Amino acid sequence: MNPSPPLPLAALLALAMTGFLCIATETLPAGLLPQISAGLGISAALAGQMISAYALGSVLAAIPLVLATRSWSRRSVLLLSIIGFLLSNSVTAWSSHYWLTLAARFGAGMAAGLAWSQLAGYARRMVQPRQQGKAMAIAMVGTPIALSLGVPLGTWLGTLLGWHATFWVMSAVTLGLVGWVLAKVPNFPGQASDEQLPLRHVLATPGVRPVLSVVIAWMLAHNLLYTYIAPFVARAGLGARVDLVLLAFGVAALLGIWVTGRLVDHYLRHAVLLSLATFAAVALLLGVAGSQPTVVAVAVLLWGLSFGGAATLLQTALADSAGPGADVALSMNVVAWNGAITGAGVLGGILLEYAGIGVFPWAVLALLGVALVIAAGARAHGFQPGVREHATA
Repeated sequence: MNPSPPLPLAALLALAMTGFLCIATETLPAGLLPQISAGLGISAALAGQMISAYALGSVLAAIPLVLATRSWSRRSVLLLSIIGFLLSNSVTAWSSHYWLTLAARFGAGMAAGLAWSQLAGYARRMVQPRQQGKAMAIAMVGTPIALSLGVPLGTWLGTLLGWHATFWVMSAVTLGLVGWVLAKVPNFPGQASDEQLPLRHVLATPGVRPVLSVVIAWMLAHNLLYTYIAPFVARAGLGARVDLVLLAFGVAALLGIWVTGRLVDHYLRHAVLLSLATFAAVALLLGVAGSQPTVVAVAVLLWGLSFGGAATLLQTALADSAGPGADVALSMNVVAWNGAITGAGVLGGILLEYAGIGVFPWAVLALLGVALVIAAGARAHGFQPGVREHATA
C-alpha cells in the first residue's frame, strides 16, 4: 500500500475553528444572562431565549439551505455560513432592542445549520478514503474545546469588557476565519443537477435511518444529563464546582476525539458500540451512587471520553451510508442533533418537575439501551464492521 499523503492540517483546523465558532456563538449568552437582561431591560428567562432562537434557526434552515446550495462550490458555501456568523454576531453586538437581537440569533443559528452540514463532508473530500476518519476527528476538535471553554471564556470576557464587546470580539475572530479559509482551505465543485438526489431518496438509503435514530437517542441521553448537570452534581456536594466538572468533561472529550481518530477508520462499529456501552455504564454508576463525589468525578471523565468522538463516529457512519447524498444526510443530522438538544431540555424539565433529579440516570440508561439495540442491529448498513478503505468522499 502506498503511504498516505500528509493531512492538510491548516485546512482541517480552519474547519475545526468553524465548529468552535458554531458552539461558542450558541453558548455565549449562557454565561452572560445577567448582563444581557440588564442591558436590554428584560428578564433572564427572555434573555435565555437567545439560545432557543439559535437552535430553532439551525433546525429550520439546515435542510433547505443545503438543498439550495448543492450546486455551489464548497468553499463558497462554507464562506456563506461564516459570513452569516459575522453579520449575526455584529448585529447582536450593536443591537439594543430585544427582538432585533433575537432575529440576529436566529440568523446565527441558520449559519450554524449550514456550517454543520458542510464540515464533515468537506473534511472527507480533502483526504484519501483511508484518512477520512482522522481528518474528521481533527475537524471536530473545536466542539469539545468550545463546550468546555466557551461559556467560561465568554463569561470572563463579558465581565471584563461587557456583553456587547464580547460579541464584537466574536465578530473579529470570525473575520479572521474568513481570511484563513480563503488562504488555506481548498475549493471543491458542488453537485451537478443530474447528480443531486431527492431528499426522500437520501432518507431511504440503507443505513441512513438507523444512524439518524442512534443520533437522536444518543444525543437525547447526553443532553438530558448535560443540560441539567448543575442540579445533578449538586446531590454530590459539587454544586459550586460545576465549572470544574464541565472542564473535566471537556478535557476527557478531547482525549476521546484523539482515541476516535485512531480507531474510526478501522473499527468504526466497535468504537460506536463501545462508546454507547461506556456511557450506559456511566449512567448505571450514577444511578446507583450518584450522590458520591468521587463516583461523579470518575463518571464525568468516562462520560467525556465516550462522548468526545461521537460527532466523528456518527457523521462518518452517516456519510458512508448516504454516499453521494452525504451533504443532504448531514443536514438531516443537524436537525436530529439540534432537535435532540431541544427535546432533552423539555424532557428534562418534565422529569425534574415531576420525578426529581434522581431519575435522570435511569432515563439516560433507557435511551442508551435503545441506541445500542439499533446500532447493534445495523451491521449490514449503517454501522458496518471492517476497514473503511472504500468509503466515498
